[in-house]
Amino acid sequence: MSRIRAAVLGSPIEHSLSPVLHRAAYQELGLDDWSYDRFEIDEAALPGFVAGLGPEWAGLSLTMPLKRAIIPLLDEISDTAASVEAVNTVVLTQDGRSLGDNTDIPGIVAALHERGVEKVPSAAILGAGATASSALAALSRICTGEVTAYVRSRARADEMRQWGERLGVPVRTADWSEAAEALAAPLVIATTPAGATDALAAAVPDAPGTLFDVLYDPWPTALAAAWSQRGGQLVGGLDLLVHQAVLQVERMTGRIPGPLAAMRAAGELALASKSG
Repeated sequence: MSRIRAAVLGSPIEHSLSPVLHRAAYQELGLDDWSYDRFEIDEAALPGFVAGLGPEWAGLSLTMPLKRAIIPLLDEISDTAASVEAVNTVVLTQDGRSLGDNTDIPGIVAALHERGVEKVPSAAILGAGATASSALAALSRICTGEVTAYVRSRARADEMRQWGERLGVPVRTADWSEAAEALAAPLVIATTPAGATDALAAAVPDAPGTLFDVLYDPWPTALAAAWSQRGGQLVGGLDLLVHQAVLQVERMTGRIPGPLAAMRAAGELALASKSG
């Protein structure tokens, strides 16, 4: 039996939960001839790796720092990926074409919808990196008013305003020193690295709205724990990871709907095993 291959690429990659999630999906779907691996690949090694892919390959997942580096190597990218100039999913077709997509953006929307967040009148984003642009693109679909981005530099502020103009989202920027003000928004999306929002935990208001913290390890973050203690609704990084991975599985295998519950259970078990 010939095997069909897929993998996640990035650097560093050893922490990635993608193999756990995708393999759980293949098992649930009965795709015994599918395999999913991970490869430590940086920007310099990416062209050679892509050029060496054979007909047994069905798809790739891309993490940092490859989400933009992959674009010139592809035959086509989706409008969603083009909107933020970032590809996290490559589908390799039987006729040899490579199609780039971004499942982070619909993954954010799906994770929020799962918790009943369909529309919000305004929102706040903590941070201004690559994930923040995807968050802004997701907010273009569910936020009816202004988005405030809390950033650490003027250059980052300029970037977020430019992304807002491109995505059709009214963006106001504020200095990171004012980030505690963000916590009063009906929806707060934290896109910062581990530890960056810990100092904000003491500023969580009574009866907060929804916090979407894109981290999943460590979990909960200090901010997420304080948010939950005050009765706010939480959406975590594992929610995003699972929803975007489900979409990847659907695109690569053609099997819809993807097995969300099985993939979430596998992710939860893997994180529990790691923390234990």
